[in-house]
Amino acid sequence: MAKDHFESSDAIRTAQPLRFVQSVTLAGPIRLESGGILPDVTVAYETYGKLNSTADNAILICHAISGDSHVARHHAEDDPGWWDILVGPGRPVDTNRFFVLCPNLLGGCRGTTGPSSINPATGKPYGPDFPTTTIGDMVEVERRLLDHLGIGRLVAVVGGSVGGHQTLTWATRHPGRLRGAVVLASSPRLTSQALAFDVVGRNAIRRDPHYHGGQYYNQPHGPGVGLALARMIGHITYLSPEAMNQKFEADRLHPREVAIEFEKTFSVGSYLGHQGMKFVERFDANSYITLSLAMDLFDLGGTPEQLAASFSPAQCRWLVLSFSSDWLFQPRQSRDIVNALIRNHASVSYCDIESDCGHDAFLLPDDFDRYGEMVRAFINNLGPAPVAPGVEKDELPGTTSIFHERRLDYDRIVELIPPAASVLDLGCGTGRLLARLKLQNHRRLVGVELDEHKILGALRRDLDVIHADLNEGLRAFADKQFDCVVLSQTLPAVKDVAGVIAEMLRVGQTGIVSFPNLAFHKLRRMLAEEGRAPRAYGWLKDKWYDTADIRFLSIADFETFCAEKNIRIRRRIALNTEAGVEVATDANREADLAIFVISNEATGR
Repeated sequence: MAKDHFESSDAIRTAQPLRFVQSVTLAGPIRLESGGILPDVTVAYETYGKLNSTADNAILICHAISGDSHVARHHAEDDPGWWDILVGPGRPVDTNRFFVLCPNLLGGCRGTTGPSSINPATGKPYGPDFPTTTIGDMVEVERRLLDHLGIGRLVAVVGGSVGGHQTLTWATRHPGRLRGAVVLASSPRLTSQALAFDVVGRNAIRRDPHYHGGQYYNQPHGPGVGLALARMIGHITYLSPEAMNQKFEADRLHPREVAIEFEKTFSVGSYLGHQGMKFVERFDANSYITLSLAMDLFDLGGTPEQLAASFSPAQCRWLVLSFSSDWLFQPRQSRDIVNALIRNHASVSYCDIESDCGHDAFLLPDDFDRYGEMVRAFINNLGPAPVAPGVEKDELPGTTSIFHERRLDYDRIVELIPPAASVLDLGCGTGRLLARLKLQNHRRLVGVELDEHKILGALRRDLDVIHADLNEGLRAFADKQFDCVVLSQTLPAVKDVAGVIAEMLRVGQTGIVSFPNLAFHKLRRMLAEEGRAPRAYGWLKDKWYDTADIRFLSIADFETFCAEKNIRIRRRIALNTEAGVEVATDANREADLAIFVISNEATGR
């Protein structure tokens, strides 16, 4: 059954009064970054859960441009919140454990001082005279609110889109005030294309004949058409081409009949018109201008050097999530954030969630099984009283064969890594090796993984993990940034073997490579005597036609490769994991697993 194409991230939002809103007036004067001054600021906010006696269990939620303080329901009979899937009892941001605070933005229209507020100097609404506001100004007001509530350090600041901009600002301007930052579908600044859409939207509002120079509050009609057009433009940018096709292609010439004055020839037209008019019911046009301009002015830099400098004050741990089909806040922009943090040796995890939902994905349930659980795992380990990661059966003592649960190669790799080393694990999976190394208090541990579900597993183990394809290189990492780079049983799935090994040795002082040895005598016999691909044996679990492995190599093959590439083999360990012994003689035949410690021949390291 096709989805109702009128469903959107706006579907649950209304102009109804916020029943649980609280407010406080912060004494001024409050000086804004533009030079403007506000005599005071009233902040509307909502809270969930209980603040503990030490006031160290608070999480700040930052809303996007059209959001408000009502992030979630307060009880079953309450109106829906705009992020109910994320915030609430038992949700990833668990209000049974955390005290959650969500304020309406400075410049907004849902209770916080903004253009529709009365200017005490004139006795009329500020309208267009409301001073230019920045993301920094919004965060400063939020900081003052926290001070008023007696909250010193936050467990985390969480935000998507413009909320992500606030989160970035919190982490860089007030680094001592938060332990973690969760940034979803955001960027260090907008692209020129994104700016262009906002420019058109603001012009649509200002050129509406009922705008009246911005002082339309005492007029019979306001700039409803202009505001609706601005929101229609916005909704186009929130959806991906895939989402557009899913919503509108099946009945593109059969629009729903809705009471709007906009074109309804196509189903997408009735959708956009409906979303635009619905938005007019609950939002102020001047606030839209103010908030969208603040978003557009936000800029942490456009080069790797500028971004690294912008993020240098940050002290918190990071979780950055992007969505593959988001063309408004593009995944490459999130990677720019992550790369800058990696450059600064920050504790950061990142995943680009595969999604068809576009920019709105972070508000929708479609991909929540992954991104929601990643947020839960990250926040759970920030505290207070972090939730200990569960011990899986592969970590329990017992069998040692690679054909069973225990990884004997991990035992030996752990022994090979010097104390207090920094380690990068390529193809880290769910972080089993890194979790073992973590128990030994190594200096820095980072994983790289391509599979989203395995990234979630690593986050649950309280590890830093970066979503990346090894075949595309390790450009985010600097030369010799790690003491040791590990490639454990990932080599058979690597396309660009020479490139990946070269990157390993660029980024690390040494490399450790382990792989199953295809020349093992039992595997030779299966092929020679049975005439079949050696599947359903040990690490060869998949059928020949659906395996991820594309390389099948032996110990002798790898030794030849190293000789050809001028790679120094510092140590070779050959194991028969079934017998649990190291093989000293005829390793190419008698060992089922090999571990090599390698380095660049030129450096001798």
